[in-house]
Amino acid sequence: MMLAMRGVACLRGDRLLFEGLDLALTGGEALVVTGPNGIGKSSLLRIAAGLLRPAAGTVERPARLAWLGEQAALDGDQPLGEALGFWAKIDRAEGLEAAMETMGVAHLARVPVRYLSTGQRRRAAIARTIASAAPLWLLDEPSNGLDVEGVERLGHAMTTHRSNGGAVLAASHISLPLDGARTHALA
Repeated sequence: MMLAMRGVACLRGDRLLFEGLDLALTGGEALVVTGPNGIGKSSLLRIAAGLLRPAAGTVERPARLAWLGEQAALDGDQPLGEALGFWAKIDRAEGLEAAMETMGVAHLARVPVRYLSTGQRRRAAIARTIASAAPLWLLDEPSNGLDVEGVERLGHAMTTHRSNGGAVLAASHISLPLDGARTHALA
């Protein structure tokens, strides 16, 4: 089992976002959580990552996972290659150059992060996720800021990750290029 959530509930302040949530992912699987703003999609991913405690229930996750949140978490003063290299050392990641090629940002390695567009930063953050080699990817609105080519590259990366035995849990407002992915609508 890559991820197992049983009877999970989420409180934000005094507001119950969801309760009794059960989900499981094994290698090669993907699940896309959908629903309107404020329903708890991001909170669900944070609980799955261990960044937020559930109000009830249990979560089992692998020791290593990759988190793709809203922020790229890249030093704006550093060239992109160095900024990603910093995280690659922390993540003990290999294959950063290949991941940058996969997402179409390798040619930007010498450009300071502050000069990158929103979409280029998002592609770079996805490259960090790829390079992490973590078995479980938790992706919060992964296509935000991406153009059509970026979404296609994201889809290819997710497909490759799953074909190599990885799993993907994503939250999204829009359809993602994830063939064979299950969907779960938070209500």
